[in-house]
Amino acid sequence: MRFFNTAGPVNCEKHYCLSPLERINLPDILNLIAQEKYFVLHAPRQTGKTSALLALMEHLNRAGQYRALYANIEGAQAAREDVAAAMRAIVSEIASRARDFLNEPFLKAIAQQVLQENGPHAALGELFDALGGAQRTTSHLVAG
Repeated sequence: MRFFNTAGPVNCEKHYCLSPLERINLPDILNLIAQEKYFVLHAPRQTGKTSALLALMEHLNRAGQYRALYANIEGAQAAREDVAAAMRAIVSEIASRARDFLNEPFLKAIAQQVLQENGPHAALGELFDALGGAQRTTSHLVAG
């Protein structure tokens, strides 16, 4: 039996839901991505931002032109001014989500090596280089 979800991303198999991609202006967002521009998805709590970004990630990956990845980097906020600790949390989260969403387990295996070899200020770029390889894209998704 379906129910109304009030915490976390919506799962249309379990929850009552509207299509997350119908709630955003998908053509405008796809146009921004095609132009390699940044955009911010900003809305109040529990309005579907995460669900929209997850659906957008799936849409982009299904289309095959881009490799999109959603990662929640809120865990890095606890590090405050400790850049190295924050980057460890971010790199770990991205590597885990690449494994889960893109079936790319190799990032998890190299994440600590990337941090050690490149330091906290360059590790993220190196991690994306490793993930992107020949299919590197410059579009970014940000939830606010």
